[in-house]
Amino acid sequence: MAKQQFKAESKRLLEMMINSIYTQKEIFLRELISNASDAIDKIYYRALTDDQLVFDKSQYYIQVAPDKENRTLTLSDTGIGMSREDLEEHLGVIAKSGSLAFKKENEAQDGHNIIGQFGVGFYSAFMVADTVTVVSRALGSDQAYKWESTGADGYTIEPASKETVGTDIILKIKENTEDDQYDEYLDDYRLKAIIKKYSDFIRYPIKMNVTGRRPKEGSEGEFEEYAEEQTVNSMVPIWRKNKSELKPEDYENFYNEKRYGFDKPVKHIHISADGSVVYNAILFIPESTPFDYYTKEYEKGLELYSNGVLIMNKCADLLPDYFGFVKGMVDSENLSLNISREMLQHDKQLSLIAKHIASKIKSELLSLLKNDREKYEAFYKSFGRQLKFGVYNDYGMNKDTLQDLLLFSSSLEKKLVSLDEYVSRMPEDQKYIYYASGESIDRIEKLPQTELVADKGYEILYLTDDIDEFAIKMIMTYKEKEFRSVSSGDLGIEADEQDKETPAEEADNQELFDRMNGLLAGKVKKVKASKRLKTHPVCLSTEGEVTIEMEKILKAMPSGQDVQAEKVLEINVNHEVFQSLKAAFGKDEEKLNLYTNLLYNQALLIEGLPIQDPVAFTNDICKIMA
Repeated sequence: MAKQQFKAESKRLLEMMINSIYTQKEIFLRELISNASDAIDKIYYRALTDDQLVFDKSQYYIQVAPDKENRTLTLSDTGIGMSREDLEEHLGVIAKSGSLAFKKENEAQDGHNIIGQFGVGFYSAFMVADTVTVVSRALGSDQAYKWESTGADGYTIEPASKETVGTDIILKIKENTEDDQYDEYLDDYRLKAIIKKYSDFIRYPIKMNVTGRRPKEGSEGEFEEYAEEQTVNSMVPIWRKNKSELKPEDYENFYNEKRYGFDKPVKHIHISADGSVVYNAILFIPESTPFDYYTKEYEKGLELYSNGVLIMNKCADLLPDYFGFVKGMVDSENLSLNISREMLQHDKQLSLIAKHIASKIKSELLSLLKNDREKYEAFYKSFGRQLKFGVYNDYGMNKDTLQDLLLFSSSLEKKLVSLDEYVSRMPEDQKYIYYASGESIDRIEKLPQTELVADKGYEILYLTDDIDEFAIKMIMTYKEKEFRSVSSGDLGIEADEQDKETPAEEADNQELFDRMNGLLAGKVKKVKASKRLKTHPVCLSTEGEVTIEMEKILKAMPSGQDVQAEKVLEINVNHEVFQSLKAAFGKDEEKLNLYTNLLYNQALLIEGLPIQDPVAFTNDICKIMA
């Protein structure tokens, strides 16, 4: 029998396909099962227009049969089958798919969707097989034909015998190599796992004889192996079921079965979109972070299915980074897939799905915040940092999307509050949303800079996460209220009458402050009388955009950025320490220098900043004590 050659550069394409198109060899099983499902779909479509043909779904299935002894793997279907011409046309020309043509011819019909859109899927079998044999008998024909090929050198077609309509694909599995263990494709448990992973929701039963062990009758302690035919796929995916049929535990079981996490999800989102965007999705908002969540190793993304067939384990394009914690899956009929069906081409459909999903996630999180505060705060404890980073990232492009989801500790309520809650209870005379940054709430509450704001009865947001202030700076304003740090040079609060100095007093003190500023040249921008201090003698405030907390964080980064906040040393002129400064000014330069350095270093310690010369600082303390 003469061997026929593949057409239209198919030989070169086949070589490329076998060696480079698919990233994982196990994909071959998904492709062959998808083709088998298509073949059964075609009978279903035929039955819609042919009164002589009755489609009884119970008679249609896909059989997977490994044979370790002969190193063969056989996939059989009860689908429409192929004639000699079909074998020539569909298996003799690579990248020619009967499924896509059939789909276009039957677009007006209601019914199942054809999965296969590319003709290369069948040839993925050559990644694991030395020889591929196809025996097929077409619907309405008594004659079967056998197609056989060992790869790019061509194929043969000859008459064959087959009792039933449908197709058998027999793979002669390759021998093991140092790099690849092909034996795994003859192991029923491994095959079952691959089917569950990629083809669990194929709409027809996928049957296999699965071996097991059981106690041997009549003998104690002995076991025997047995084979039992099982349907290994679920067939009907949970996302295609009516929501009214499902209970919360059904979603939790799905979450656990898919190994999305070891926790219990805070919330599930079931989407059935039918309009300009057609897709189904089940999304989960986890309660706790995966161990690697805040590392470079973590991969975000949703499982992506095309008509129930898994295309990608993690499709990152379906989730924005700030919602990267969301787990789940998306199934759509109208995806533009690449030639291997392993990856997506970037198209409008994908972008619309991603946009719709992001909007839905935000809506559900807002609902959770409003209606189940305890659950939301549990979620926020794990993923609030990611939301705040999403505000800061991309130059604040997503701040409008995320700002209503943020929570911060409050000086007023001693618990987490939203920005909306803060603004809704601001007094009429309060100009700004005040915040204070620090390593902990306890430390922030002791900051001298909070005194004036707290005395006015204004609420202060406590920012304890290193990303907090960067996010706030990016938001800038919320509901037309500007954010203002308690360490800012201008708090927008008028000083009380008893704190106001006369012009003469200001001039006298200015000479002292100018002298202190000279002693601290290069360390502070200026020294001035404080309008914010009540009981503390000294503090640091800042001018410009960079605050002291931001300086600390930026300096701690691996790049070691030499960023300096414009520091101002503020002195409480009503404190007894100031009287000591005035007494030393112009009379004891050495003592003034000593007091100035001590106050400056004290202010650094309050802020958690390092003292440049700890030895000199301790010596200064000893001089005071002597």
